[in-house]
Amino acid sequence: MAEGTTTKSERTSPLTFYRQVVAELRKVVWPTQQELVTYLIVVLVFVLVLIAYVSLLDLGLGKLVFKIFG
Repeated sequence: MAEGTTTKSERTSPLTFYRQVVAELRKVVWPTQQELVTYLIVVLVFVLVLIAYVSLLDLGLGKLVFKIFG
């Protein structure tokens, strides 16, 4: 049998699965509020830069197309 696959007899019960999920979530290192705010700002700035880049590229290519075909 392929690695990572299980048969019906090897499945865990829902209660065992829930306990394993809770145990794994306790291992997670959750970010602090300051880290979360920092990550949020970084993501927003990155998204805004990409929006500006794509918008300028669209504007420039649109003008180029109108010059060629318009």
